[in-house]
Amino acid sequence: MNKNVLGLYASILVCANGVAQQGQKDATQVTQLQEVVVSDSRFELKRENSGKTVVKIDSAQLQRYQGKNVTEIINTISGIEISGSRGREGSVFGVYARGGRGRQVLILIDGIRVSDPSSLSADYDLRLLSAASIESIEIIKGAASTLYGTNAATAVINITTKKASKKAIAATVMSSMGTNQTADDQNYNISRSSNSVQVSGTLDKFDYSGSFSNRYAEGLSDIITATNEKDGFSHFATDLRLGYRFSDKLNLSVYGNQTKARTDFDESFGFLDAPYRFISKQERVGLAAIYDYGKGSLQANAAYSSYDSDSQSAFPSSYKGNNYVVDVYHKYNFNDKFYSIVGLNYLADETDFSSKQKFEITDPYVNVVYVTDFGLNLNVGGRLNNHTEYGSNFVYNINPSFTLKMDGSYLKLLTSYATSYITPSLTQLFGNFGANPDLKPEDDRTLEGGIEFAHDDANLRVSALYFNRKEENFVYWDLVGNGYANAENTIDAQGVEVELGWKASKKLNFGANYTFTERKGDNAIRIPKHKVNANVGYALSPKTFASLGYSLTGSRTDTDFASYPTVDVPLDSFSLVDLYLSHECIDNKLRIFLNASNILNEEYTEVLGFTTRGRNIMLGFNLNL
Repeated sequence: MNKNVLGLYASILVCANGVAQQGQKDATQVTQLQEVVVSDSRFELKRENSGKTVVKIDSAQLQRYQGKNVTEIINTISGIEISGSRGREGSVFGVYARGGRGRQVLILIDGIRVSDPSSLSADYDLRLLSAASIESIEIIKGAASTLYGTNAATAVINITTKKASKKAIAATVMSSMGTNQTADDQNYNISRSSNSVQVSGTLDKFDYSGSFSNRYAEGLSDIITATNEKDGFSHFATDLRLGYRFSDKLNLSVYGNQTKARTDFDESFGFLDAPYRFISKQERVGLAAIYDYGKGSLQANAAYSSYDSDSQSAFPSSYKGNNYVVDVYHKYNFNDKFYSIVGLNYLADETDFSSKQKFEITDPYVNVVYVTDFGLNLNVGGRLNNHTEYGSNFVYNINPSFTLKMDGSYLKLLTSYATSYITPSLTQLFGNFGANPDLKPEDDRTLEGGIEFAHDDANLRVSALYFNRKEENFVYWDLVGNGYANAENTIDAQGVEVELGWKASKKLNFGANYTFTERKGDNAIRIPKHKVNANVGYALSPKTFASLGYSLTGSRTDTDFASYPTVDVPLDSFSLVDLYLSHECIDNKLRIFLNASNILNEEYTEVLGFTTRGRNIMLGFNLNL
């Protein structure tokens, strides 16, 4: 590591003057009870009028995770397990929400679906996301295909990127560096870094934002071997957004993104060190337009994405895919009680196999929300899915809730029944191995019921929810037929999610969640039956903040691919403790932070045969210009 860089960090550490900036003050506060939620209805509704327990990680909360990647942040949410997020940088093995699989989770960036049509399940590689560019993360759990279409079966993760500053010009620089080591090799070498810079501003009706970020890591082997040769990871992302407000009613913005990632990996068959490498490139351009006329608005979002992946291994392969999305919808607010949305969504995926293959989806949809004076809230919608290969199918949601308002508090009872679908991927329909063009979409249905209590004066919110989910017609690899097929059996998953948020005082706040998940119908690997996350934050002074995080991942099973025939083996539960410290050095300008993960240096297995991180420390700063 360059000595000048180390000197800069050392100089930053000794700063002691200044007053805490507003962002740091916000970091000591929990979200207010009257927070607005959007994702579950696409309308700005008070949380008490929403029929879902939507989870939102805002910018103040994201500050506490600086030094961590996106998968580590999302993994703190109830009902979600991201296997590989605790391993070396660049390892992501699956996103499991409510006992489901990665293909059942939809990722949105600024409201637009992102997915890689060249991948096996047409899901999105979370390694391509940069935490530095994110303003907030809003998560809906449960079936949401009515509003968001295919893949929205167990969760929708909506990533909102940072917007332009209101100043004529402003810049933000973030940088961190730290260790990347296992529990039994605490060498404390600097082998992990993250850097980003954003320049943005507003000039009358024109606004702009440009950013660059990179992440780099080395020092860990992908797989646990006798020699544990180091496998590196690098990530570079560039974003540009331009906007123009033509009038008080009409606003238009265009944007572009390019991301490149390189991940070194080993031979998983036999668990051997190998000089393998996976290189991925994503390019995305799009536009967003809104015409707002008071009671209603007409909005249009469109994006084009290309994916280019190259796997350099014993069996080299390359993949290219293109994705087109257009979503046009009209929102209307009749009287602050009745809201409606009518839209049309177009999606096209294409990729190259022996020849170019493509499918298209055209879905009209409608959703209405009714908020009564006596506490009843109703969210109802439907979507007609039209696919060029398998035809049409209809999905819908019914989501009533009842809110009992009291002095400074409310008690909300909620329930919902929703269906969703997952279209077969291009690989499954037309790929080079085992393709089946007669595949039907997977059908999912989810039943939920829960309760939420919030008290404004006590700054307290607690909720509990039960879910029951059924998967039918899911696509699997048929060993007998040596190809993809729709399963005749069903998968049943059920569970309980409990969440607590409490701001005990101006200085002290506490948050916790617990998840119980049970999946029946297959081997349910890597899905913990019990999971706990907790965090306590305390303002040591007006300019110094500290928080302590705890996570418990319960026992689960994983498949031992080193044996023949393969067998499933149990994995022990484990718990981790993290520490975050921040200090404001220069008023509204400079803040330093320290993020220490697994401070008790716990040894554990997350994915069978793969490396996990021990105690690690990240040190960094935020500079606002």
